[in-house]
Amino acid sequence: MHIGVIAHLKHSIAEPFAGGLEMHTHLMCRALRDRGHEVTLFASTRSDPTLGLEAICPETALLSVGTTEAHDVAFFREHHAYLALMNRLRRSEFDVVQNNSLHYLPVAMADALPMPLVTTLHTPPFCWLESGVRECRSPHAHFVGVSEDLGRRWRSVRPLDRIIPNGIELTRFGFQPEPTGQAHLIWFGRVVPEKGLHLALDAARIAGLPLRFAGPLLDADYHDREIRPRLGPDVTYLGHLDHAALSVAIGQASAFLCTPCWDEPYGLVVAESLACGTPVAAFARGAIPEIVTPDTGVLAAPGDAVDLARAALTAVTLSRAACRARAEAACDAEAMLDAYLDLYAEAISATREPVALPDGERLIA
Repeated sequence: MHIGVIAHLKHSIAEPFAGGLEMHTHLMCRALRDRGHEVTLFASTRSDPTLGLEAICPETALLSVGTTEAHDVAFFREHHAYLALMNRLRRSEFDVVQNNSLHYLPVAMADALPMPLVTTLHTPPFCWLESGVRECRSPHAHFVGVSEDLGRRWRSVRPLDRIIPNGIELTRFGFQPEPTGQAHLIWFGRVVPEKGLHLALDAARIAGLPLRFAGPLLDADYHDREIRPRLGPDVTYLGHLDHAALSVAIGQASAFLCTPCWDEPYGLVVAESLACGTPVAAFARGAIPEIVTPDTGVLAAPGDAVDLARAALTAVTLSRAACRARAEAACDAEAMLDAYLDLYAEAISATREPVALPDGERLIA
């Protein structure tokens, strides 16, 4: 197949990844190409050129100029980039277009495309995207949710065609049967308020275990207000790590603290931790309870650092082999890719069937 992939434009689709969506899009493009498909990635300028990149916009997160209009400038740049892309795709010959953008225009303009558009919803409904989904009239638009929890959240807006859980490349997150060095906990992800690093710092201190954390510092105000005052000799910042270094750091830890302050649509960090054999102590929010099982992690009351500390002290006693087995059973990117390719084949076949026009005439799409 010739597959077009629409990325979001906040950050580049390249390592080290700003977050899970960038990693997912990169993995999907690379894995499809490895299976022999022709892939074109429509993303921001600094994305990985080996993915068949056609850059459509600079990273909008890097365009702030310190003025009150900065967010509007970024919004307009994204709007124009996606508008131009959708008009271009109307005249293209892709077999299918995969939309990972989180933007309203690709779904709102889906009926202008001659090929099916498969949109993966990586987030709960929010006003702009929900508006686009509600206005989508194309019979060849298909919607995928990454978890059962997310599917329920979208149900009142539009029923989804599939639930395809995200996956990770298990070979890139090597199993480590025992933690190394002094017993410690780890936290990794984007250092932003909704990821809750401040609560992980509190929980680790309550549990009496050192904490190492890794990830991009994307919110300076949050870091200065909530993170910096909590730092101390029992806390180590590892930096923004690539896959190889991150998997080593995860595997060395006794347990992973997962502290979302919102309802995680999936939770790739949980899958990555389990693949490395590191048990999970997590707030029970969003899709995380769908991934964590009693033999691989302990759930805590959302927002409760004391309960998370309790969960961490239990999690460090769990079987690391069971963690890896759970990742292999539920988080394998190969199974995810199989499901997408099945959907693509069905969607392409459906576009070739007769479509009924309002006046009763027939048209071959």
